[in-house]
Amino acid sequence: MAEIGIIGAGSWGTALAVNLHRNGHKITVWSMLESEIEMLRTKREHTDKLPGVKLPEDMAFTTDLEEACRGRDVLVLAVPSPYTRSTSHSMAPYVRDGQIIVDVAKGIEEHTLMTLSQIIEQEIPQAQVAVLSGPSHAEEVGRGLPTTIVVGAKKKELAEYLQNIFMNEVFRVYISPDVLGIELGAALKNVVALAAGIADGLGYGDNTKAALITRGIAEIGRLGVAMGGRTETFYGLTGIGDLIVTCASMHSRNRRAGILIGQGYTMQQAMDEVKMVVEGVYSAKAAIGLAQKYGVQLPIIEEVNAILFEGQPADEAVKKLMLRDKKIENPLLPWEDA
Repeated sequence: MAEIGIIGAGSWGTALAVNLHRNGHKITVWSMLESEIEMLRTKREHTDKLPGVKLPEDMAFTTDLEEACRGRDVLVLAVPSPYTRSTSHSMAPYVRDGQIIVDVAKGIEEHTLMTLSQIIEQEIPQAQVAVLSGPSHAEEVGRGLPTTIVVGAKKKELAEYLQNIFMNEVFRVYISPDVLGIELGAALKNVVALAAGIADGLGYGDNTKAALITRGIAEIGRLGVAMGGRTETFYGLTGIGDLIVTCASMHSRNRRAGILIGQGYTMQQAMDEVKMVVEGVYSAKAAIGLAQKYGVQLPIIEEVNAILFEGQPADEAVKKLMLRDKKIENPLLPWEDA
């Protein structure tokens, strides 16, 4: 049995707390919101973000960050990506040398272009940082539906330790050393999912969705490899797997926000309606910054940025994508000589 602190009591943090409790671990969940902690303590359920998933009586809840961090075998950092830096900074005084921290949020910091694990390492240099990602809606993990996911860590022994901590009969965990590739796939798929939702909001069909998913993973992989990620990662669970589920499901806040934008809502109106952090909005500008830094073209992600931040009509963005210069799908494939 491990003692685990869950830093962040949103839908994903709560679902992971339930999954880890199934494995016999001692769980303490933190939130800075007293009202949220009081709800979890008294109702044993996150009625706002994970309704219907009952929380065990021996699961602890606190607003005291020091209490949640000190003496834990593992800390799971589950706050939304815009709050990763500030929360890490607040945690740092309570984190011991060698403390294992698993980041489970998905995003890229806009003004630094840093991944979330890089932010944590900068703010808490004494920690061992790993990531957990893959096609895993909190609503399904909380209910115990079969899910597969990947733990990324620089050292194999750390990845294997966390694999044993998280894995059970309904939560299968793979391991990988490609932390950068995992994080880029996780962050950028949210931007493509916004595009998929916008297409749904415009009334387009399955052909359009398939095109966005397929060409979207080509864009993600192109940038990811240029940055040092591995091609295999982008065609695995944390790349194409996560992209498919996020573009196809109504559990996806990014797809839901995109649908609203396609129907004529502004970005802010869509975010207000979804009532959760829409990570793709925060990663979209960062993706363009990375594309410029590494000299990579990201046409879908560029059009999403134009819709979100430049007022471009969504249907106009689709026309621009369809009428781009003629291309070869895979330039590496050889042709027969004439």
